[in-house]
Amino acid sequence: MAQASTSTLTVTTIALTMADLGPLNPLPVVAAELDQPYTVGEGVPEELQASARYGVVPNVYPYLMQDGYSRDAAPKEVPAVVLENSKLKVTVLPSLGGRVWELFHKVTGKQLLHTHNAPQLANIALRKAWFAGGLEWNIGTRGHSPTSCDPLHSAIVHTPGGKHILRMWEYERLREVVFQVDLWLPEDSEVLFAAIRLRNPNRHDVPMYWWSNAAIPETAGTRVIAPAHEAFGSDYATDITRVRPTDHEGYDGTWLVNNPHAADYFFDIHPSERRWVVAADDDGDGLAMLSTSRLRGKKLFVWGQGQGGKRWQEWLSPGAGPYAEIQAGLAQTQFEHLSMPAGAQWAWVEAYGNGQLDPGTSHGSDWDAAIAHAGAHLEELMPHQELEDMLPQAVIDADVPPSKMLLPGSGWGVVERARRLKAGLPWIDESGTPFVNESITAEQEPWLGLLKGKTFDGAPGFVAGLDWEELLAAQDNPEATFHLATMKHARQDLGGAKEDYLKVLEAKGVRRRTKALAHRGLGLALLAAGEDEEGLAELRNGVEADSTATALLLEAVTLGIRHGDPVMALDLAESAPSQGAAVGRLRFLRALALARDGHGAEAAAILREGVEIPDLREGEDAIAALWEEVCPGEPVPAAYQFGMH
Repeated sequence: MAQASTSTLTVTTIALTMADLGPLNPLPVVAAELDQPYTVGEGVPEELQASARYGVVPNVYPYLMQDGYSRDAAPKEVPAVVLENSKLKVTVLPSLGGRVWELFHKVTGKQLLHTHNAPQLANIALRKAWFAGGLEWNIGTRGHSPTSCDPLHSAIVHTPGGKHILRMWEYERLREVVFQVDLWLPEDSEVLFAAIRLRNPNRHDVPMYWWSNAAIPETAGTRVIAPAHEAFGSDYATDITRVRPTDHEGYDGTWLVNNPHAADYFFDIHPSERRWVVAADDDGDGLAMLSTSRLRGKKLFVWGQGQGGKRWQEWLSPGAGPYAEIQAGLAQTQFEHLSMPAGAQWAWVEAYGNGQLDPGTSHGSDWDAAIAHAGAHLEELMPHQELEDMLPQAVIDADVPPSKMLLPGSGWGVVERARRLKAGLPWIDESGTPFVNESITAEQEPWLGLLKGKTFDGAPGFVAGLDWEELLAAQDNPEATFHLATMKHARQDLGGAKEDYLKVLEAKGVRRRTKALAHRGLGLALLAAGEDEEGLAELRNGVEADSTATALLLEAVTLGIRHGDPVMALDLAESAPSQGAAVGRLRFLRALALARDGHGAEAAAILREGVEIPDLREGEDAIAALWEEVCPGEPVPAAYQFGMH
């Protein structure tokens, strides 16, 4: 599809070697498991502290976890859209969260994004599955987006003004909003443009979170510059405090390789300054992130030079070299949510290109000179007023209907539209972002049936909302009661959840899966209330009710150890499968349970044989900690060092 003589937009595929995402974890995410791991320390203004307290959610319900992947990669063709002109070649992956995977600067022959041909799925995102590299779009709450590995609704849009856009959109279920990303690359443009639009159709304010995250190559000479002398920093071990990135704990952290451990720097840019962040390598080349004024926050993240940081990078990008991230967000830091008013529409434009700085100045010892030089170069690359002037037209273009649909996203937008129409609630104008019936799957069909008055007979997917609860309460059958229990549990009404779980377990003719999940839900509610013995017994009942459910078994073994019953954990682990994505974690859990039950030598033997956990959580250092416990005096193998600090 030609955009102009020197600019094209091509629908294609690219070859990647990666593992399959695997099946969704069927266990509803009902426990209060999302927390704020850092507290606010000295020098942090009250405004930031208040927005850090606002909008925190207990979990990502109604989403299901994506942890069915392994580390067994295989070649595959992945849908891609390539935008190309005389200066840049941009590759986008609509089926993987809309990730901008490559931003190649033709003049210098450099990839401005960290990218590779073998992305490795790992447990980093809110729903676990995530992969390193490229430029990603994060919405919902603190962390990598629930849509990180999902297909987005995608289309080509030809506007009346001659613009040719790759559009991607989705209904975000945690905040009940619609987000949209429009990408275009004009003829001879030095930058890729991204227009983002968020729409809140609700009659109430919603806590909003957005960060655009770009992974950048880390070289010995890479420096990151932003127009600020101070930042709000965290090092994954201590409080969030005000720091000086150029003089932090005795080093200049703006040089990526100077940082000894993982760290975040949220630059404290004065409101009067243009907000930008740019990376510059030995030649002065590197990614520049520019945006209109709504996108306030600018950040640098480094893994650090410690053994754990290096291990994480090799784990996430095998053989692809080290990387860091520069990011831009709505709030000043990622610990905050902003209040998005009822019915509001927020939009902004971002621009991405090669900063092409003079390394003599950008890498000099005078930070003020580096800022002034970078600011002047970026103003030449993309004048601030010119970028701001693009916003009104981008908002108009956002409603231009698609010319050609490329890919459907999830069917939840169709369900939400039907729910709101039935309840007489406001919804968005879908002209530019249609939610098509072809996106409906078995996850959504039962809920559409319920809205139409059909008998509810269970569903593999979950929903949230008081109007759903009212519809289910009127059904009076075990499947409806179970889903009602999960909704109450997810919003932490533990008393109501326990009452409904018991109703399910007392009913006749309950399906095996539903009975197992009801035992599990009751067990989690009891554990949350401090009734450990009773809670663990219910978890065991759940495993026994459905011995084929590996996810139930894995959770029961984990919680058995955590709540002081390693014997139960070992007993359950005896029935664990010998194949599949969960085997590595189950081997580790067996070693951990043995150690807690006083069998350190047997635990050490398992670790020495080798343990690999595909869904190891970011910052999870449990394998190293167990090694130090059961193999005292022996150095922790590099393969087990995943500590962030």
